[in-house]
Amino acid sequence: MTATTTAPVATTPMHTTRQPSARLRAWATRAPLLPALVFMIVVTQLPFVATLVISFFDWNALYPDARHFTGIDNYREVLTDADLRHSVWTTVLLTVAVVLASLVLGLVLALLLDRKFKGRSVVRTLLIAPFLVVPVAAALLWKHVLYNPEYGLFNGLLHYVGGPQPDWISNTPLLAVEASLVWQWTPFMMLILLAGLQSRDNEQIEAARVDGASDWQIFRHLTLPHLRRYLELGALLGSIYIVQNFDAVFTITSGGLGTANLPYTVYQSFYQAHENGLASAAGVLVVIGSIIIATFALRVVSSLFREEVSRA
Repeated sequence: MTATTTAPVATTPMHTTRQPSARLRAWATRAPLLPALVFMIVVTQLPFVATLVISFFDWNALYPDARHFTGIDNYREVLTDADLRHSVWTTVLLTVAVVLASLVLGLVLALLLDRKFKGRSVVRTLLIAPFLVVPVAAALLWKHVLYNPEYGLFNGLLHYVGGPQPDWISNTPLLAVEASLVWQWTPFMMLILLAGLQSRDNEQIEAARVDGASDWQIFRHLTLPHLRRYLELGALLGSIYIVQNFDAVFTITSGGLGTANLPYTVYQSFYQAHENGLASAAGVLVVIGSIIIATFALRVVSSLFREEVSRA
């Protein structure tokens, strides 16, 4: 009877000695990330909180003493004002057109680069180059080198064949902005889709060929379903960046001719009209929209990782 009382005593000291070491190891692994976390909070989160607070005030920089709390009136104005509603619609139209066109062209280029041919690495490098160009430089390139009605490349080619000499920016302003963004974002889509093509199961494709499947049938029933996640990822990531695009609109059209998107409207409200509260409300709406899109993008990325882990 006395022996039974001494058995469980040895387990408690071991448990208490292991717990602090596990906590120390956890803090030791997380400590190097703390400076980056503090820097991110100071640089991104604190300015966003300040912007959120300002968005609830009627605050004109020219009359700082007249500022007062207005609640959600600034948000109501952003959603009901005709010009602001038009900028929201322009943002949606610009984003959808650029993303869809970039995905289609990126898919075509990815299918071509997935084949083996001489100089494939050189061609791939040349196709990636537009995505590496600074956005402002790319917009200036399209505005002056390609679109200019007097010395632009497009009108030069049309003059060579005896065609008309249109003013591309004045006649088709939104299409001019969209074309420059499609040129810049197609390589990004191409890289994502090319990664998806190279992760296909080659044995499954060879089996389909042995069974007599044509190239179109393989693309429709095997390749396209496999690329669905990659297409979603490209569309979501592209939407995050194009929704916030300011460089092309500002450089090519200066927001005129109906091309002012929401980021450009924020710039106008803040730097030209000096309406800090209204500009902050519009900026908060842009951030909320980007967060919603980013949430879906993260879900797609996590699902891709789960699929790769399950295959491994």
